[in-house]
Amino acid sequence: MTTKRFRFTAPRGSRCIVVAAMLAASITALATAEESSSLVASRVSDEGLGELRPEVHLTSASGWMNDPQRPFFLDGRWHLYYLYNEDYPNGNGTEWYHVTSTDLVHWFNEGVAIHKYTRGDGDIQSGSAVIDVNNTAGFGAGAIVVVATQQLDAVQTQSLFYSTDGGYTFEQYAGNPIMRNPAGSGDFRDPKITWDAESSRWLMLISELHKIGFYTSANLTEWTYLSGFERDDLGIMECPELFRMSVEGDPSRTTWVLATGANGFNYGMNSGYAYWTGKWDGTNFHPDQVEPQWLDNGSDFYAAVTWTDPQQAAEEQLRTRYAIGWVDNWDYARRLPAGEWGGNHLSLVREVHLKDIDGRLALTSRPIDTINALEGEQARIEQLLIGPGETRAVPQPTSAAYRLRASIAQDPRNPAREVRLKLKTDGTHFATVGYDFATETAFIVRNRDAIADELTEVYRHGRTIRVRPRDGVVDLDIIVDRTSVEVFMNGDEHALSAVVYGANDANGLTAEAFDGLAVIRSMTVAPLAPAPPVRRG
Repeated sequence: MTTKRFRFTAPRGSRCIVVAAMLAASITALATAEESSSLVASRVSDEGLGELRPEVHLTSASGWMNDPQRPFFLDGRWHLYYLYNEDYPNGNGTEWYHVTSTDLVHWFNEGVAIHKYTRGDGDIQSGSAVIDVNNTAGFGAGAIVVVATQQLDAVQTQSLFYSTDGGYTFEQYAGNPIMRNPAGSGDFRDPKITWDAESSRWLMLISELHKIGFYTSANLTEWTYLSGFERDDLGIMECPELFRMSVEGDPSRTTWVLATGANGFNYGMNSGYAYWTGKWDGTNFHPDQVEPQWLDNGSDFYAAVTWTDPQQAAEEQLRTRYAIGWVDNWDYARRLPAGEWGGNHLSLVREVHLKDIDGRLALTSRPIDTINALEGEQARIEQLLIGPGETRAVPQPTSAAYRLRASIAQDPRNPAREVRLKLKTDGTHFATVGYDFATETAFIVRNRDAIADELTEVYRHGRTIRVRPRDGVVDLDIIVDRTSVEVFMNGDEHALSAVVYGANDANGLTAEAFDGLAVIRSMTVAPLAPAPPVRRG
């Protein structure tokens, strides 16, 4: 299908790629920054929705947040930045807000680290923060160097900022911008930088409309073009990254992964984190196959970044990465109920591996283990039989955020076609997580949640993923928070994430079977203790 894509200037330099044929109803609400007042007027009312702010996900205290920036580890703490707009909805532009953590679950607010509109070249958009261990840039060994996109008068350039106090405050490099847009205008942004130890150089990936550009540098200030990875079927490829991983944890079997934020409508997706496995020869990336894969097949996992833990041995760093994404979608991001905050939050940090699943190399993800510390006492049931068309009561959540684990199967006497779990139900409004045994498909549908009727077709459209049962059983691990649901299947094989709103903070939970008998082999429901960001010091 040939589609036309539109783009608008979002708060603090954010992005939007939407498809006209599928999103015509929402395009009028997604225009330029000058239309902020009308966009806010179209926001879904939060009346009757109860409390809104998520309890175990990272949110800003007020204003707007979007793209997370790849964190680094220094002096016993993780340092993460995200794009932030305190002035939202009345002012545009983003800057880098700084948070720290020791466990990637509990976060501390450190304030704005790089301010917008005070550095000469516009607002501060996405980029990279790296530790310059070898003083290649000349700001001192161990300086934190940020290369980020700035946008002024619709022209995007790359600028450098450096910190000598561990990433809390930054100075502007006198030679900014260090990279000008080679085309003079258009998309040229989201630099992602890593140290190429084999070649003793820095490697940068940049989003250039329908191309990912590869560049190298010896000093982080002067960059040389290497090559480009071009596609015309994924919209603007944003926030790209390249990394190497071992397959099934075997250090003798490694491959490269090229990943990017992408528009997946041509592949039955919407926006998400697309990737390819393949070979990197030092100049070009060669994918194993043309079609991309997706780390999360839900509607709301975008602008994600991944990283390794330098505390781990080199072999473990090849085996395990961590990921965090923006839980939202540009089709409706500025229309969600928000209360005092902007309605946006980041995903839980995930542990990522590269596995061979049914003969295909694929990235897998599951919640980071440290989230387990938030779990309270579990309510548990076993061997619950559900008849066709029957709705069964199951253990009810006792908190706004909770973790649901369920192992579901068909009863061999009269196998059910489908099992559905209704989340956040009040009897009228709900979201559904389920599994279709006939098509071996897991799904999440929110067309009956508390705000679906006031949003777009993209919001109401369900998301699916093919999941093969293991010995006839499908395992679900579901993290439910006030405004989102993250579903992980068969341990870490597949994921579906979505924004979901319940009416009046409704949190009811039921189970249903269709066209036969189903069995919930086991189910546990555990409350998750709130983990709001706090001001340190």
